[in-house]
Amino acid sequence: MDAITIILIAVGLAMDAFAVSIANGMNTPANQRRRSALLTAGFFGGFQMLMPVAGWLIGLSFQGIIMAVDHWIAFGLLVFIGAKMIYDGIKKEPEQKTFSLKLHTLLVLAVATSIDALMVGLSIAFLQADILSPILVIGTVTFGLSFVGVYFGCRLGMFFGNRIKVMGGAVLILIGLRILFEHLFV
Repeated sequence: MDAITIILIAVGLAMDAFAVSIANGMNTPANQRRRSALLTAGFFGGFQMLMPVAGWLIGLSFQGIIMAVDHWIAFGLLVFIGAKMIYDGIKKEPEQKTFSLKLHTLLVLAVATSIDALMVGLSIAFLQADILSPILVIGTVTFGLSFVGVYFGCRLGMFFGNRIKVMGGAVLILIGLRILFEHLFV
């Protein structure tokens, strides 16, 4: 897997965490913003690193069984994840007025925003690609975007809104299409 693909996957996966981080930043008092940014980025970046490893390990277990259709599985998973992200970005949700920065809240949000990363790890295993580089890039990008999202949440939230999820979903769908076309035509 080339570096540009890894970076695009990382950015696509980080969009959910980025959007949640923006919401966190919008509701965090200025005197707690740095602490909130570090905690949020640590949780989100950490889980975005761990979940692809779990998916990759699961994928390795079934590697021999599904080698003939691995490209279709990777394509399907990425398109499904991307379409879900686009749907989540388009649908209207009631505004949340409060946000509590409790560790159990961060844990739940970190797991929820990293489920997509589990599926990407599964896709990486089916493609027989190395997992170390992708998880390092995914974790670093997610940490950075989450930190920025919290720190500048108020300004970024007013400008981008849910378009962040739509852009991330589109990136994942394009990567899925690229994997399919490379396998079928190369």
